[in-house]
Amino acid sequence: MSPAPVFALIDCNNFFVSCERLFRPELTGKPVVVLSSNDGCAVSRSREAKELGIPMGAPAFKYRDLFKQHGVVQFSANFELYGDISDRITRLLTAITPRIEVYSVDESFLDLSRLEITDYAAWGAMVRERIWREIGLPVSIGIAPTKTLAKLGSAHAKQSRALSGVLSMVDMPAEQLETVLRQTPIEDIWGVGRRLAPKLKAESIFTALDLRQMSHRRAQQLMGILGRQMVNELGGLSCHPLEHSGRVRQSVMHGRMFGEDTHNLGVLEAAIAGLTAKACLRLRQSQLIARGAALSLSTDRHKPGYQQLSQYITFRTPTADTGSVSTALIRALGEVYSPSIAYHRANILLYDLQAEDALQADLFGEVDITGSRLSRSRMQAVDSLNKRYGNRTVRFAAEDLSQAWQPKHQLRSPHYTTSWNELPTAQLRLE
Repeated sequence: MSPAPVFALIDCNNFFVSCERLFRPELTGKPVVVLSSNDGCAVSRSREAKELGIPMGAPAFKYRDLFKQHGVVQFSANFELYGDISDRITRLLTAITPRIEVYSVDESFLDLSRLEITDYAAWGAMVRERIWREIGLPVSIGIAPTKTLAKLGSAHAKQSRALSGVLSMVDMPAEQLETVLRQTPIEDIWGVGRRLAPKLKAESIFTALDLRQMSHRRAQQLMGILGRQMVNELGGLSCHPLEHSGRVRQSVMHGRMFGEDTHNLGVLEAAIAGLTAKACLRLRQSQLIARGAALSLSTDRHKPGYQQLSQYITFRTPTADTGSVSTALIRALGEVYSPSIAYHRANILLYDLQAEDALQADLFGEVDITGSRLSRSRMQAVDSLNKRYGNRTVRFAAEDLSQAWQPKHQLRSPHYTTSWNELPTAQLRLE
């Protein structure tokens, strides 16, 4: 008989800000924000910044005076650093239990049902202390019989100083659990958000407790099968098992806002080549190939005459070859490009994915098996050289046509953990 499910959600507090503070400890207790591409909007805020009334997504130019008045420290997003710190936390958690689902860059679910734990709150405190000691980041931990409750628990652990970062809802008294659910606004429930919240509030469903008490039939009428599952999960019946990393992803997308709007075809070609290289690398790292690719270009939506243009491509032979995909997308660019348009953003989407070892010949001989094998060998050689000698040591010439499209990051911190040239230095004085 399988043990009763128990999940823990490990959620890094203000993750991007915490990564910056890791190497700048003097910023502890000070308001800090991390800005998006082109230093545009706040994508992570310290507790002190939130208390100043700086909302998520706050445009930096609108809050410039407030930043100056309160000494808010600003950083450009340093995603390479954040990804490396996230990987370190994942490795630590995997050492605790291999039954892990990396839900996002700053959140992971653990399945605790097969671990011998007698005091879940004490276990959570131990894990939290270990992450702080070995990685240096603060986390909040929610532990519960369902993933929805675990996520809800981690949110309460983050908000309440009295909980010391851990809330276990396993064997929690019914009265206490109802209090927690009553304190949770409906829009804060995993899977509800701002889209479904108005519909539920129209039904007088304002809290997690209200939703738990809703009939399964009515929940399914309003939200489909996911509504029924939400009610069950809030009631302690697990409907969402751990999703393992071996699950085949459905698509891969890379997009960027440009450092400045551009009319230049060469700049657009360089942007497409650079974004395609990143997307195809992710495919190869997952041992996947794509049958379809899409290019999307748009102007600045905050300026008059907003436009969005898209082109779709289907490959006869599914591929993850950067050169082949980039060439096809640049050719597609030529079909929609207009020198009169000031382009603001580009997105590359690879879709209709399949495992690379599942490629088969078709009845009409359109799938080039031999060419696919040669392509795979070529890209394996490129990836091997880049892994050994550094990222982008070997790259396609189109990527270097222009750097003008690259997002601005004038406030970026060093790549402390991923670049030899940017490692922290220490001076030792001998007296």
